[in-house]
Amino acid sequence: MTRDARFEDAGGQPLNLGALDAEDLQVLSALLQDSVLTVADMSFERRQRRLVLLVNRLRREEGAEGLPPERVRAVLVVEHVLGVASQGVQREARDAVLSLLSVGFEPGEDGAGSVIFTLAGDGVLRATVEALELRLRDVTRPYSAVSGKLPRHPD
Repeated sequence: MTRDARFEDAGGQPLNLGALDAEDLQVLSALLQDSVLTVADMSFERRQRRLVLLVNRLRREEGAEGLPPERVRAVLVVEHVLGVASQGVQREARDAVLSLLSVGFEPGEDGAGSVIFTLAGDGVLRATVEALELRLRDVTRPYSAVSGKLPRHPD
């Protein structure tokens, strides 16, 4: 008999997850909430049809209530990208820090659509894709969050 995976099963190991449908993407969105990155940490590889984001992800999977928050550097790859557009993001400000609130999918025809990255401060990044395929992989060891605090969201 098999059972569903639990957070505890990860045992502090780096995440390496994928999303091929909207339900999978909800899991990645939850794990990516409150991640931060700079404009310089985004790369659209047009020839490979790939969008790559290097984020500082807030680790939520350990469930360490009351302990100082940790972050980890993670790579988020969006495949099958036909184009990328942004609103409220000053691309020339390479050191500008962006805070990721959520990742969603607006379906189009025949599996195509748009991956929508909602950023704090009314910013949006849209990746038009031929098919939904994302990968999230931690690439560093966890470290203490510089602020020492969890982000707060007004109700």
